[in-house]
Parts: sequence; structure tokens; C-alpha cells
Amino acid sequence: MSKEVKSCDCSKKWRIAIPLLIVILIVGVVNLAVLFSQPVAVEESCSVDFAGEEQTVPKDDPFAEIADDDAVKGSLSAPITIVEFSDFECSFCERFVSQTLSDLETKYIDTGKVRFIYRDFPLAFHTNAQKAAEAAECAGEQGKYYEMHDKIFENQNAIGVNNLKSYAKQIGLDETEFDICLDSGAMAQEVAKDFLDGQKLGVSGTPTFFVNGTKLVGAQPLSAFEQIIEAELAK
Repeated sequence: MSKEVKSCDCSKKWRIAIPLLIVILIVGVVNLAVLFSQPVAVEESCSVDFAGEEQTVPKDDPFAEIADDDAVKGSLSAPITIVEFSDFECSFCERFVSQTLSDLETKYIDTGKVRFIYRDFPLAFHTNAQKAAEAAECAGEQGKYYEMHDKIFENQNAIGVNNLKSYAKQIGLDETEFDICLDSGAMAQEVAKDFLDGQKLGVSGTPTFFVNGTKLVGAQPLSAFEQIIEAELAK
């Protein structure tokens, strides 16, 4: 008498399981494709890490602390103050100058709504940034800070000391006076003060802006500034 062996029909289970596994595999592949197709967010600033806790700019009196005595573009009585901490060798800083600053000037600075102040934040890995910052300060001693500022950014790939002296001649500075100022390092302390003030305010990359005390980081489009400026003007 033969015994009947009870067993499961495994072929039936596999016929059900295989299509399910295929569906799961397809869904996984699709999800991975979507994930890797998303644009990668790139921080649009030149940055370096510093130890220490980030400080908050006091909203009740932001300007005396962050503006210092640096060159001003626009009316001193403008209701909005933008302070930029920047590096003359930073490509993102150049992008702001070439793509946004002129529109900002037209809409807000030239109309008396904004005063714009540039402060130096030369990053250590940019070998020409320190002397470029000093050159702009030396030009400022002769009343032509922003002329040198613009000339340096227009020629960002050629900002060695000899280049800077050539630009001084091009913008009509007293060359002897400028050369003495630049070679002596007379403006090195002024640049260092800007840098230290930036660190105290939590600046770790360039460009970094403070718009009436509101921090904005990176080579931002005009719309980013408009949003803050219009909100401040509406107060």
C-alpha cells in the first residue's frame, strides 16, 4: 500500500511570485532613475569652514556694526543698506558683479532706495585676493574705489601685483602714490579688519550679503534681493 506524500505545488507559488518580483524591480529602477535625474544643488559661493558659532546680526541696529567705513555706492540716506563681503578672486563674486549688480544699481541704488557697501573677505586659497583687496582700498584713498573694483572683476584672471598697477594707471590714479600704498601693505590692516568682522558675523563664503541685516549667501539673482528689499520698503 503506497503512502501519498503531501507536498505543496511550488510551481504555482513561483508563477505568482515572479511577476511580483519583476514589478518590484521595475519600480525600484524607476525610482532610482528619478532620484539621479534630479539637479544637484550647488552652493553658489566660494567657501571655507571656520570654527565657532554663527552670530546673528542685530535687527534693531545692523548697519553700524557691519558697514564700517568702507566705500559706499548710492545715497547715504537710502532706507536700505546692502553690505557685501566679497573676494576679488572668487568666480561667484564675479558672477554677481557681471549678472546682478548693474540691475540692482538701476532699480534701487540709482533711485536712492539702496546704499551698497563692499567689504573685503579674501579667502586664503585665493592667492591674489589679498593684494587685490588692498589695491581697491589704495584706489579708494584717491577716491576711485569702485573704479578699481570694477576693473579687477573685469580682469579677474589677471590680478597679480603688476596687473593691479597697470589698472591703476588705466583708471587715472597717481601711480607713484598707488604703488607706495600697495607695496607697503598700508591697507593690509583695513582688509584684515573686514575679514575679522565678517567672521564675527558668521560669514564663511563669498559673496555674502546683509540686506538691512538679513543674510543672503551666494551669487543670487536680482529677484532674491527684490524680495527682501520690497519687504523692507513696505514696513
